[in-house]
Amino acid sequence: MGGIGDADAPLLPSSTDSPLPTIKRTGTLWTAVAHIITGVIGSGVLTLAWCMAQLGWIAGPLAMLAFASVTLLSAFLLSDCYRFPHPQYGPNRHRSYVGAVQINLGDLSGWVCALIVQINLYGIAVAYTITAASSMRAIQKSNCYHDEGHEAACEFGENAYMLLFGAVQLVMSQIPNFHNIEWLSVVAAIMSFTYSFIGLGLAIAKVIGDGYIKGSIEGISTSSVAKKVWLVSQALGDIAFAYPYSLILIEIQDTLRSPPPEGETMKKASTMAVFITTFFYLCCGSFGYAAFGDSTPGNLLTGFGFYEPYWLIDFANACIVLHIVGGYQIYSQPFFAVLERWYVERYPNSILVNNHYTFKLPQIPAFRLELDPLRLCFRSAYVMSVTAIAIVFPYFNDVLGVLGAFGFWPLAIYFPVEMYFVQRNIGAWTTKWILLQSFSVISLLVTIFALVGSFEGLITSKLS
Repeated sequence: MGGIGDADAPLLPSSTDSPLPTIKRTGTLWTAVAHIITGVIGSGVLTLAWCMAQLGWIAGPLAMLAFASVTLLSAFLLSDCYRFPHPQYGPNRHRSYVGAVQINLGDLSGWVCALIVQINLYGIAVAYTITAASSMRAIQKSNCYHDEGHEAACEFGENAYMLLFGAVQLVMSQIPNFHNIEWLSVVAAIMSFTYSFIGLGLAIAKVIGDGYIKGSIEGISTSSVAKKVWLVSQALGDIAFAYPYSLILIEIQDTLRSPPPEGETMKKASTMAVFITTFFYLCCGSFGYAAFGDSTPGNLLTGFGFYEPYWLIDFANACIVLHIVGGYQIYSQPFFAVLERWYVERYPNSILVNNHYTFKLPQIPAFRLELDPLRLCFRSAYVMSVTAIAIVFPYFNDVLGVLGAFGFWPLAIYFPVEMYFVQRNIGAWTTKWILLQSFSVISLLVTIFALVGSFEGLITSKLS
């Protein structure tokens, strides 16, 4: 799952996002496909084999196809909300997801959407901290198993690695804004594809080496029906985390040149990207489950289904850490921008806003360090709070499930459907209205099921 917004754009613009003639839009079908795939494929792909194990050989692929279909429908609805009042030839444009919600549905919906987005961004930072620590610990365990044997008691804690990752982010978070970290986005994308393909390749090699396919139609066996239900709901939450890209769709569409109409190009790009992503996800999930069966780990690269070649596993986990270092900032910078802008507007005379300090090193005159008290205090508190929550709840699959379920229905279903009604002037109780409302209600029920199950898993993991 990805989301790269405009960190300098207001969260709730005071006026419509009207056309900006100074912006040169040069994006094409292929750049849009690349942006979507880069934004979607991330750490969520590592959980898909575990999801398949909970759901089995029939329900697992069907669930992924269902979420792919929902994601594609959501993308089609959102694509028609970029221009207004006409979806293809309207003179005005939305430049952000939250801005589109506010203009179409009003300020209240805009603020609710903004709140959900900010909670989601904060939660992703927690998940990324857990993921980075797991991968750093996995490197240490991999080397231990290689030196001491696969039966060795190579157990190491994660808290120290979370603190180390938090310390790195304390420094990285002082980068002023998103536009100063574009290179991080490129590095994160390359690392994401690298470790995903390594995980897939290792799973395929294990299936070929074993000579048979593991797994069953019903998925893993459990001691009770209730436990099976909770695991299925957690798996649905994890899949929900891996798919949607509604937060970045309008931003991507805003890069496309016209003609042809941006909505038309975006729909083609979404179709191609979802097809490619789904194929990749099915391969990762299916081969991972086929390789391990009921023993499929929650994280394909840190759960130690693979021991050798240890150097390749180390490299894959190092790629995860590098991806997470960049991904953390990609998701956190929009959060920083919104809260800091609010503080500046609310307290313009604060010493945190008006006092800036510059430090020079006597021996290096060219070196200057500019200290922004607001940035230092707020962002340091943010990183420390994220790290503390990750230490308290260091459960990879459960946290991803909660995040996926929490944001899926409102951001990928409800707001796109309601904006589509306004954009297309669809009246109540018409055929299209009934179909889309039914789709929204069913999606809500599935989301609630996944959210409750993921919370249950998080609480159970904590208590046990």
